[in-house]
Amino acid sequence: MVAVPSGRVTLSDRRTQSSWPVEVAPFEMSAFPVTQSWYARVTGRRPSSVQGERLPVEGVSWWDAVQFCNTLSRREGLTPVYHLCVDAEMAEWDTSADGYRLPTEADWEHACRAGTAGPRYGQLDEVAWYQGNSDGRIHSVGGKQPNAWGLHDMLGNVWDWCWDVYDAEVYGAYRVLRGGGWADEHWSCRASVRRRSHPTFRIDDVGFRIARSTPLLRP
Repeated sequence: MVAVPSGRVTLSDRRTQSSWPVEVAPFEMSAFPVTQSWYARVTGRRPSSVQGERLPVEGVSWWDAVQFCNTLSRREGLTPVYHLCVDAEMAEWDTSADGYRLPTEADWEHACRAGTAGPRYGQLDEVAWYQGNSDGRIHSVGGKQPNAWGLHDMLGNVWDWCWDVYDAEVYGAYRVLRGGGWADEHWSCRASVRRRSHPTFRIDDVGFRIARSTPLLRP
């Protein structure tokens, strides 16, 4: 896990031509997307279409990702963050819990940018696997340069599920995806790009990474 400092990020949505600032508290984020070996150790399952221990796990839904977070929290003696009722499609976030969670999209973009202001934290071919250099396949994590905060594969390889609902009034339960994937054109692999999908959706270029809130220091 990598420590991400507090900061402020401005999110934007091209569809609605809107933007909004968000204050981000300090938190921790996994240096890499969750790998197939890590996912198998925690859940006992290997859902990915292409197998490889250091490949990002893919073929996982948003529900799979939040359940992974809760299971990992319990295994490490932490309080699970999410109260889940999958059958009723209900998920609540206990912000007082100390376990693992998905990043919010503000967390994600702040962490991706790592203090930079441009569309990417480096030259695309140096930091990301995307349509232009992936040879039509997923790649092991950590094969490209990290950003300034030590986070790898924030752009390209697999999209990351985020906690947030995309736009409840228009798209209902659809959740936010960030980062772009190995099959995407260059314009999808930018820090500001937002994508959406139903929380039950599974495909071979969508995975996730985990976060953990930094406990508040008490006097």
